[in-house]
Formats: sequence, structure tokens, C-alpha cells
Amino acid sequence: MQYIFKIARMLRLRLRQPAGFTLIELMVVMVIIGVLSAIAYPAYQSNLQKARRLDAQTAILELAQYMERFYTANGTYVGATLPFTASPKDDATKYYTLSLSASAANSYTLSGVPSGTQATDSCATLGLTNTGVKTPSTAGCWN
Repeated sequence: MQYIFKIARMLRLRLRQPAGFTLIELMVVMVIIGVLSAIAYPAYQSNLQKARRLDAQTAILELAQYMERFYTANGTYVGATLPFTASPKDDATKYYTLSLSASAANSYTLSGVPSGTQATDSCATLGLTNTGVKTPSTAGCWN
């Protein structure tokens, strides 16, 4: 019989104990999440810009190979048209507009102008000539 009273007393004690979190605890968690978000979001955006820039660089290098094949087949860069004019090639959202300037029979300049959310990129317009000169020459723009 004492055993039953002991169990009943334990159940009463459990019912009296508060359950859950206090408002202060929830506010502390919210502040921690806010601080982490304030630090992580700009870093995430920076990494997105770098990834989009790298995709545009890859596309420009691919177009340079196309131009060299065109020159090999025709003996001139004049008359060449780009097979694609945006980066990325297969996405609805375009972050770079690619263009060709064939100023002479033996020279060209490819350029990628940032657009949309990429317009704020610190490297601005990417360029590549037939001699391999890359612009801008700022550190980190062409890795």
C-alpha cells in the first residue's frame, strides 16, 4: 500500500513542475539566430557572386575556343557569330550578357557584362582578347 502512495506522490510532483521554455529563453535563441544570420547572409551572397562570375569566365573561355575554331576554318574572325550570348546558358535568369567585338580579321574581344543581381559585382565587366589578355586585372577576378 505504501508503494501506491509513493507512486501517487511522485505523479503529483510531476504535474506541478512547469514544462516548456520561458519567454526569456526563446528571446535568447532568437537573438542568436539573428546574429548568425547577419554574419552568414553577406558571406552567402558573396559566394553566389563568385560562382556566377566563374560561370561567366567558363563561358567566355568556351567562346574563345569557338572563335579559334572559326579562325582555323575561315582564316579570319570577321563574320563569326556567338553560339550563345548569356551566362548561364541553360537557365532562365541571366547574370552576364556575352558579346563579341571582331575589330579586325586577326583579332577579337569577348566581353561579359554583369546584369541583374550580379551588376553589383566588384569585378564589373569581364573581357578576353584573342591574345589571352583578361580584363579586369584586379586580383581575384580571373582565378
